[in-house]
Amino acid sequence: MGAEAKGSMKNKVNNMLGANPKDARLSLTLFAVAFIAFFLGGTLGLLQGLNRAGLLELPAWLNYYQILTAHGVLLVLVFSTTFTIGYFYAALSHTLGGLLPKVRKMGWIAFGLMVIGVVFATVTIVMGDASVMYSFYPPMAASPWFYVGLVFLVIGIWTSAFGAFINVADWRKKHKGKHIPLLAFFAVGVFVLLFFGSFGVTAEVLMIIPWAFGWTDTINVMLSRTLFWSFGHTLVNIWYLTAVSTWYVAVPRIIGGKLFSDSLARLVVIMLVVLNITGGFHHQIVDPGITESIKFMHVFMSLSIGFPSLMTAFAMFAVFERTGRRKGAKGLLGWFKVLPWGDVRFLAPVIAMFAFIPAGAGGIAQTNNQLNQVVHNSLWIVGHFHLTLGVTVVLSFFGVAYWLIPFLTKRVLTPAINKLGVIQTIIWTIGMIFMSGSMHMVGLIGSPRRTSYSTYGDNATALSWDPYLIFLAIGGTLLMIGVVLMVYIVFYLMFKAPKGETEFPLAESEDDAAPTPKWTERWTLWIVLMIIVVSMAYVIPVVDMIINAPPGSPPFRTW
Repeated sequence: MGAEAKGSMKNKVNNMLGANPKDARLSLTLFAVAFIAFFLGGTLGLLQGLNRAGLLELPAWLNYYQILTAHGVLLVLVFSTTFTIGYFYAALSHTLGGLLPKVRKMGWIAFGLMVIGVVFATVTIVMGDASVMYSFYPPMAASPWFYVGLVFLVIGIWTSAFGAFINVADWRKKHKGKHIPLLAFFAVGVFVLLFFGSFGVTAEVLMIIPWAFGWTDTINVMLSRTLFWSFGHTLVNIWYLTAVSTWYVAVPRIIGGKLFSDSLARLVVIMLVVLNITGGFHHQIVDPGITESIKFMHVFMSLSIGFPSLMTAFAMFAVFERTGRRKGAKGLLGWFKVLPWGDVRFLAPVIAMFAFIPAGAGGIAQTNNQLNQVVHNSLWIVGHFHLTLGVTVVLSFFGVAYWLIPFLTKRVLTPAINKLGVIQTIIWTIGMIFMSGSMHMVGLIGSPRRTSYSTYGDNATALSWDPYLIFLAIGGTLLMIGVVLMVYIVFYLMFKAPKGETEFPLAESEDDAAPTPKWTERWTLWIVLMIIVVSMAYVIPVVDMIINAPPGSPPFRTW
C-alpha cells in the first residue's frame, strides 16, 4: 500500500472514530468552566488595570489586592488547568479510540473536586479573607478555607492525571510494540509534570493549613517559598508544553503540511519533562539563605529548557517553508506569503509562536543575576508573564478552541465566525502589545508590581510612570473586548454553529521520515531521570532549610 493510500486510510479511521459523545461532554464541560473563569478573570483584570492607571476608584467593599488575587487564581489556575485537561482528554479519546469508562468516571470526579476547590477559594476571596495573590506566600495568611480549596484543586488534578495514565497504559497493553500516538505522548508528558510538579506546593499547603487555623504558631517562610516555586516554575512550562503540542500536531495539518519529525517532537517532550521541575530557585535569585551554587544550578537548568524551545522553533519554521515550497512559493521568503493567514486556526497559534521569541528572551534575562536585579519585583515581571501566558499560551488555546469545540459538538467553524476570530486575534494581539509593552518599559524605570495606584506623595519618579500606565489601561480595555468576543465565539461554536463534520487535525509524518526510535517510549526511565535531577537540585537545600530553619513567622493580614 502506497504512502498516499495509507494516509487516506488513516484519515478515514480518524473521521470514523470522531468524538465519543460521553467523552465530548466531559471535555466541553471543562471548556465551559475554563471560559467562564476566563471571562470573570478578564473582567477583574480590566478593573485592576484601570485602577493601577489611576483611572478608576474601586468601591470600599472591593480592594485592589482582592481583585488581583481573584484575577490570578481564575486565569493562572482555573482557566489554564481546566482547558489543558479538557484538551488532552479529548486528544486521548480521539487518538486512543475513546476513554475507558472508569477513566471517564475519574474525569468527572476530578472535575467535581476542582469545582469544590474553586468554590472554596473564590468564596474566601469574595469575602475579603484571601487577598494573598495567587502565589499565596507566607507570612501573609488567608482564611484556612482558601488553602483547603487548593487541596481539592490539587487532588482533582492528580485524579485526572491518573485517569490519563490508566488510559494510555491500557492502550499500550493492547498495542504492544507500537508507539503511543504523538498527541497522546504530549498528554503523558503534561500529566507527568502536573502530578510530580505539584508535590512541592502540596507539601506547602499542608504546612500552611494548620498555621492558618492557628494550630501552629509560626511557619518556615523560606521553605514555603521554595516549595511553591518548585511548582510555579513547572506550571509555566506545563502551559508551554500544552501550546507546543498543538504547534507540532495540529498546525502542520491545518496549513496542508506534514510533521517535521516525530522523533524530534518526542525528544522535546522528554527533555521538558526531565529538565523542567528543577529551576524554581531562579525565581528566588535575590532571596537570602540560599547558596550561590544552588542558585547557579537552578539557573543552568532553567536555561537548559531553551534547547527544546530552539528545536521547536527550527521544526516549525521548517514545516512552514516546506509547505510553502510545495504550494509553489519561490525565493527566500516566498513561502511566508502563501501561508493561510486568513484562517484563524493558523493565525492565532502562529502569533503565539512569534510572541515566544521576546517572551523567551525575557525569561533568559530573569535567570541572570545582574539583569534580575534591575527588573525584580517590578511591572517588567508582570509584562513578561502576560507575554508568555497571555499571548503564547492563550492564543494557542484559542487556536485549539476554533477546531476542537466544533469537532466535539459536531458543528462547523463558519466563514463569518472565522472572520470574527481573526478580528478577535488582532484585537487581542494589539491589546497585549500595549499592555505588556508598557509594563516592560515602566518596570525598567522602577514601577513596582503588586501595588495599587499611588503617586507616592507626588514623587517625580512615580509621576513619570503615569503615561505608561495609561497605555496599560488602553491595552487592558482592548483585551476586555477580546475576552467578550472570544466568549461569544466559544458559546456560538458550542450551541449555535451549523451542524456538520469538523476534522481533528493530526499531522502526518513525511513519506521518507525515519522510524521513531523505541527508546522514546521508555517512560519509566524518563521519570526516574526526572526524579534524580529534581533530587540533585532540591534535597540538599530543602533539608538545610528544615534543619537550620530561620526564625518562623506568625501569620500576618495586611489588608
